[in-house]
Amino acid sequence: MKRPFVTKEQIEEIAKTYPTPFHIYDEKGIRENARALYEAFSWNPGFKEYFAVKATPNPFLMQILHEYGCGCDCSSMAELVLSEATGITGQDIMFSSNDTPPEEFAYCEKLGGIINLDDITHIEAVESAVGYLPKTMSCRYNPGGVFVLSNGIMDNPGDSKYGMTEAQIFEAFRIMKEKGVEHFGIHAFLASNTVTNEYYPMLAKVLFELAVRLAKETGVHVAFINLSGGIGIPYRPDQEANDIRVIGEGVRKVYEEVLVPAGMGDVALYTELGRFMLGPYGGLVTRAINEKHTYKEYIGVDACAANLMRPAIYGAYHHITVLGKEDAPCDHVYDVTGSLCENCDKFAVDRKLPKIDMGDYLFIHDAGAHGHSMGYNYNGKLRSAELLLKEDGSVQLIRRAETLNDYFATLDCFDIGKKLIHR
Repeated sequence: MKRPFVTKEQIEEIAKTYPTPFHIYDEKGIRENARALYEAFSWNPGFKEYFAVKATPNPFLMQILHEYGCGCDCSSMAELVLSEATGITGQDIMFSSNDTPPEEFAYCEKLGGIINLDDITHIEAVESAVGYLPKTMSCRYNPGGVFVLSNGIMDNPGDSKYGMTEAQIFEAFRIMKEKGVEHFGIHAFLASNTVTNEYYPMLAKVLFELAVRLAKETGVHVAFINLSGGIGIPYRPDQEANDIRVIGEGVRKVYEEVLVPAGMGDVALYTELGRFMLGPYGGLVTRAINEKHTYKEYIGVDACAANLMRPAIYGAYHHITVLGKEDAPCDHVYDVTGSLCENCDKFAVDRKLPKIDMGDYLFIHDAGAHGHSMGYNYNGKLRSAELLLKEDGSVQLIRRAETLNDYFATLDCFDIGKKLIHR
C-alpha cells in the first residue's frame, strides 16, 4: 500500500498559503535515496550520478543532489544554462542531446562539460562548432534488436532514435582518436522504467564487453562507462521496488568478471537517473471540485493533464490517495478528471477509491519526475507551483505558479499588455 509523505492536516495548512494544485517534494526522501545510490556504487572510486535534468529541472532540487556529488545530464541549451546557474559546471555536466544545434555543442564546451555524441556525423558538427574536439568525449551506443531479461522483452532499442551502431561507434572512436581525443566514454539506454534488479547488471555486461573490444581494436583509453537511466520505480502498489544495493552489487560482479581481467579496472562508472532519483519523492496535490453522474461516476479536480500529462498521453498509472481517508474502504469507482477540452484528460479511469467529497484533497503519487517538467499550456492552463517539504517539516516555495501575465508575455508583439485584464 502506498502512503503519501504528507498528511491531510499538513496539506490543509499549506493550502492556506499555496492554493492547489501544486507539486510537492520530500527533501528527506530525496536525501536518503541519493545516499543509498552512492553507497551502492562506492566500490567504484570514480562513480558519479549525472541527474537527468529533464526529469525535474528545478535548481533547488538539483542543488540538494549536488551536495551528494551528483552532476547534471543535460539535453538542451536551457538545461545547460540552468546547470550553470545552479553552480554545476565543468565535467559535472554530461551533454546527451540529439539533433543538436551547433551552438549548444559550443556552449557545453564553454562550460567544460562532456559531450556525449548521439550520431557519428556529430563529430564534424562539434569540430565545426567548437573549432576542435575536446580531450574527453563520449558516444551513445545502440545494439539494435530487442532487449530481453528473464521476465521477457523489456524494450526495443532497434526502434529507438538514439545512439550509434557498433560499426559506427568503432569508426567514431578511430576518427576522434586521430583528431586528438584522449579519454573516451560509452553510453547506452536500452530500456525505460525497469522494475527489476536484473537490468543494470545485464546492460553493464553489454557495455563492458563492448569497451574491452573497443580498447583492444582501436587502442583508445576508455575512461568511463555511463549506464544511463532505466532504473524505474513501482508506480503500482503491488509492484516491488528495485533494491539499489542489490543492483550495485550485481554491476560490481560483472565489472570484476569482464573489465578487471582485461586490465580495465580503472574505468569509472556513471549513471543518468531521473525517475529513480526523484519520482517517488514528489506528488501532485489537487482538490475535488466537481462530481458528475452520467454513464459513469466522475470526480473533477482542479489539476489537469497540464500539471501531469503521463496518464493522458501514455495511459500511465499513478496511484491516488484521498488524504484523510487512507484507511477507508475503496468501495467507489471513479474516473478522476481534469478540465481540459480533451477526453484523455483523466488521472484515473475506473479507479476504486474511497467516497470522495467535494473539497477533499487528492495526492497523486510518483509525480516527482516527468511531472511538472512535462507541463504545458493547452487551453491556457497555467502551470502550478512547486514546493519543497523540508526535513524540519517547513515548506519552501521552489517555483511559483504561473500567472496570466506569464502566459501572455510572449505576445508582446500584439501589445496584449494593454488589453489584458490583470488578475
